[in-house]
Amino acid sequence: MDFLDLPPVSKARGNVVLPGSKSISNRTLLLAALSHGETLIHDLLNSDDVQRMLDALKLLGVHWRQDGDRYYVSGVGGAFPNKDAVLFLGNAGTAIRPLTAVLALCRGHYCLAGVPRMHERPIGDLVDALRQIGAQIRYVQNQGFPPLEIFPATESKIDVVRVRGDVSSQFLTGLLMALPLMGRPIAIEVSSELISKPYVEITLSLMARFGVEVTRDGWRAFGLPDGAVYRSPGEIHVEGDASSASYFLAAGAIGGGPVRVSGVGRSSIQGDVKFVQELEKLGALVSMGDNWIEVQAPAVGKLQPFDLDLNHIPDAAMTLAVVALFTRGACRLRNIASWRVKETDRIAAMATELRKLGAEVEEGADYLHIISPANSHLTPNAAIDTYDDHRMAMCFSLASLAGAPIRINDPHCVAKTFPDYFQRFAAIVSA
Repeated sequence: MDFLDLPPVSKARGNVVLPGSKSISNRTLLLAALSHGETLIHDLLNSDDVQRMLDALKLLGVHWRQDGDRYYVSGVGGAFPNKDAVLFLGNAGTAIRPLTAVLALCRGHYCLAGVPRMHERPIGDLVDALRQIGAQIRYVQNQGFPPLEIFPATESKIDVVRVRGDVSSQFLTGLLMALPLMGRPIAIEVSSELISKPYVEITLSLMARFGVEVTRDGWRAFGLPDGAVYRSPGEIHVEGDASSASYFLAAGAIGGGPVRVSGVGRSSIQGDVKFVQELEKLGALVSMGDNWIEVQAPAVGKLQPFDLDLNHIPDAAMTLAVVALFTRGACRLRNIASWRVKETDRIAAMATELRKLGAEVEEGADYLHIISPANSHLTPNAAIDTYDDHRMAMCFSLASLAGAPIRINDPHCVAKTFPDYFQRFAAIVSA
């Protein structure tokens, strides 16, 4: 197995310019493709997941070109021109969920598949919602999961679509992005508690940038207006990835700091910038500008133990599971059930790997209870498995700040969102 050995370190200090947000990159590409006009996209994330979306759009008949770090996307002004395509989408949830919704309304024949783990990630709630408006979707293998085969939709006059929100917010995101293709007013009702609300905020904000304003009644109902049409804003900049910022900000809180990240800040549309609010609760010192965030360790003593509801920042919350190793007591991460259906079962994976470092871990359906080893003396030379999950690899790099060498198995899985992560991490840490 390929691996990377990280040396023992204890200090973190420096500046990091963040790569573009995966969530924003793939949403922006899809909206640009569906729009009238050409869109120039700056700072698009260069990663495996975004490449899956780019490959899919090309197969669907969308013309795009790259000029250095600029991408020019020629919108098709509605449904995709290619009415027959087979798409491989890897393990990119930000690609397969919205593309399923859009393609269900494109009056074509499409097959969508991915890696084996993608075929274990649920999509049934989205398919059920799409069938309400006439979508014709077949499960190729197992009910409720990809791969999918999509056929031309039948006529539907329904004016309210209902969707569950307690498994993945990407189901609602897919519906929101797709329904303007119906060319008439239609509403969405969320029939259960909506998780990961900040990711829906990203969707609504980007749709508005492309000319479609969605009305809403809290988090329960959303309305698509009559005559909604996507129109290119001309150019758009992709924010830095706030989830990726969490590793460097946590390093500052653990390793002294200051560590500053550039690319996100007060003006960010990403909910994961709220990660720094959780670090402040632990005693970290935080400062912020419109496009930067800086974190230092507490002025006195160690970080405080915590008991936090982290439903609003599910991806960045993973970082706090490793930060728990550097606190003075028992920590609990609550309301994280969505971890179960991510790139891996992140609750089970996190519990398994934390135990390798000497932590006591209790795993529940939607929580982790973590007690760090005495004096945060981690088990040296632990070999951390990453489960083909980029966030597992990046989170556990932080354990090296306890002064213990650590091995990361399959480190190249970070290519999903942050191909040069370990080089960036090495640049800010020292013994």
